[in-house]
Amino acid sequence: MLEIIKILEIVVWVLLILVILIQPKKSSLNLTTFGNEGVWKFERRWPEKTLHLLTIGLWTIYIALSLAYFFMA
Repeated sequence: MLEIIKILEIVVWVLLILVILIQPKKSSLNLTTFGNEGVWKFERRWPEKTLHLLTIGLWTIYIALSLAYFFMA
């Protein structure tokens, strides 16, 4: 059982890294235009929102697997 949890942790960790790497990088602070542009509103569209929620879900699964491994060992 512990070997299965270890393998699942590795799979979830790799998926988490991939999901984080494909998320778009957006800069919210532009030092050259303070006060000129007003307040920027960042709105997530469905692909970004899906990746964000997938990241949270994978983190939750990874933490649950880590705790399960810790308490079963």
